[in-house]
Amino acid sequence: MDIEQKQAELIDHFVNQASVQKGSALGSVIVEATSHPSLFAFSEILAVSTVAELEGTENSVYLEVLQLFAHGTWSDYKSNSVSLPQLVPDQVLKLKQLTVLTLAETKKVLPYDQLMLELDVTNVRELEDFLINECMYVGIVRGKLDQLRRCFEVQFAAGRDLRPGQLGSMIQTLSKWLGTSDNLLISIQEKIKWADMMSELDKKHQKEVEDRVEDVKKSLSLKKLHTVIRPMLTSEGLRRSTLNLVE
Repeated sequence: MDIEQKQAELIDHFVNQASVQKGSALGSVIVEATSHPSLFAFSEILAVSTVAELEGTENSVYLEVLQLFAHGTWSDYKSNSVSLPQLVPDQVLKLKQLTVLTLAETKKVLPYDQLMLELDVTNVRELEDFLINECMYVGIVRGKLDQLRRCFEVQFAAGRDLRPGQLGSMIQTLSKWLGTSDNLLISIQEKIKWADMMSELDKKHQKEVEDRVEDVKKSLSLKKLHTVIRPMLTSEGLRRSTLNLVE
């Protein structure tokens, strides 16, 4: 089962769970969702009415935790850890995985020093083990570990939930990409047209060469024939031809 299908099934499961719970009972659902090793998207759960209703209540901390996993990073948690509940180990792992995805959104080359700072990792070996075992093996990122340059080159990264206000910039980015794609398509079409034209010119040139070769062959054949017939048309040639006929 691919990661997208697994995500969809998990989202449906937790959306259904959240829909039938209210208040503090949602806490266990949110902890389970944010701890699950295969779930990395939470916007659909955030959109459940019973979850949205937690805002401004005594249980709003559960909503804040879910928002953190939808849009935040490990650094965000550390900055607000006083007002948030302590995370269980599986949640810590998940939030660090999501932090890598956030960093990969804007940069395709991630320096080891930046990653170690953001993930609270103390050495390169620990960092590379985390990237291999907890990110690449899981399938949320693909890339190359460059020990010489001390960086992680991102080739693919799964997308995170859209942050509030991010939709406009994403539409703008996609529009720019579409415009670039259209220009590229026009350029490709022009190159194809040019290639077709050059092919036609080449065929025309080849035909002209073949015609000229044929003309030369005909000319050489006529010259050879003229060389044979011309002596026969002289007086001596006619006399010999006549004698041959008489004999």
